[in-house]
Amino acid sequence: MFNLYTFVMKIIIIGGVAAGSKAAAKAKRILGESSDITIYTDDTHVSYSSCGIPYYIEGNFEDYETLIVRTPEEFEKNGIKVRIKHRVTKIMPESKQVLIFDMENNNSFLESYDKLIIATGARPIVPPVKNTSKQKIFTVRKIEDAIEIKEKLKSSKSAVIVGGGYIGLEMLEAFVKNNVFTTIIERSPHLMSVLDEDMSDEIMTRLGSINKGRFKILTNESVISFEDDIDGQVLTTTETGLKIPADLVIICVGVHPNVEIAVDAGIKLGKTGAIKVNSRMETSIPDIYACGDCVEENLIITNTPVWMPLGSNANKEGRCAAINSSGGFDEFHGVLGSAVTRCLKVTVSMTGLTEKSAKVLGIETITATVTKSDKVSYMPDAKNITLKLVADKKTGKLLGGQAVGSGDTDKRINTLATALLAGLTAKEFANNDITYAPPFSPTIDPLLNAAQILISKLEKDSEPAPRP
Repeated sequence: MFNLYTFVMKIIIIGGVAAGSKAAAKAKRILGESSDITIYTDDTHVSYSSCGIPYYIEGNFEDYETLIVRTPEEFEKNGIKVRIKHRVTKIMPESKQVLIFDMENNNSFLESYDKLIIATGARPIVPPVKNTSKQKIFTVRKIEDAIEIKEKLKSSKSAVIVGGGYIGLEMLEAFVKNNVFTTIIERSPHLMSVLDEDMSDEIMTRLGSINKGRFKILTNESVISFEDDIDGQVLTTTETGLKIPADLVIICVGVHPNVEIAVDAGIKLGKTGAIKVNSRMETSIPDIYACGDCVEENLIITNTPVWMPLGSNANKEGRCAAINSSGGFDEFHGVLGSAVTRCLKVTVSMTGLTEKSAKVLGIETITATVTKSDKVSYMPDAKNITLKLVADKKTGKLLGGQAVGSGDTDKRINTLATALLAGLTAKEFANNDITYAPPFSPTIDPLLNAAQILISKLEKDSEPAPRP
């Protein structure tokens, strides 16, 4: 342990969105005056909510600065230096230095560190499609993306979204609420392919019931090119020959972890292709930590590696990296994959393993699906939700759940996440004392209904076979 009164810890952080800014703020609170902390980022902003971009575009708030949690000036007041438009181009672990390119002044310089935190995040995947660089084609990741899309939206009547995952659904809502006819093009047979097929079908059914001619969803379709239309629009051509004109196009088919600088430094990657770290967020090289969307996590249920680039994970990982790089001790044990999104009146939430992801891991499962009101049915705001629970067939241990509906799906999944963290079986979970009042839930919550169905199936499967 270093002496706080005689030693000034110099920490360099590469990247400053969720994980990087959290790491900087936490390290400064721990070390105070005994620290020299600098964030280097090639972005034009730091500490902002990229998850809030679709809601800014939709018009929930007018000023993009609402997305910014803390400005460089606010960091500086707290003794943290922020250098925007500065790209770290090389890490030299032997000399404990980084090479930095000043993008505005077009010059490079070296900077030493005692501890280094890599929080380089992820970047949008741009598929190998002809003419993806056209001006009316956007990705959704940075504040500049948000500003440009929102401005283009003002003069648009039609849009194409390539990708039907979380961002695709959120952008669909944003466009439809701005009276822009939107076509989603999804390569797989289902929207939200991270879910089980039956739950993805539930999304399609519910969206179809509220469509009213405002959007179109095309699955099993791949884009092969973008061309200029004679009317000044972008013409999207699919593999099956469809040609769809639109005023703007959004590409949101996923993201890649930004790991090139780590690989160049000799830092090991994990099986998922993201940076491999231990529970203290330490990389394979001493005094170098990593956190956020560039790192691989541990899936708590199975203790297997996963990559889940979510803002909630990034913040917790940034905090952990800060504590350990500052001389303390903290552990981040992993993730469950809890997530939620909304498209128009349909909310989608999940945690843990799906039936198909469990199968990939070689786990034999049993499932229960219920459709039930989220409140007592006579309440005026009661809405149906469809909930699916997945359990291990051999042990009865809960593995995960998915929920789709216009009611309170997320609070059921949040409750389930706690059960997964505790390693409960369906039988143990069925004893859960969940709150009840007519405005909040039915007398028997849908979660408990599903758990009871699981128990019945498990008990039936465990009965001895009848004698011949």
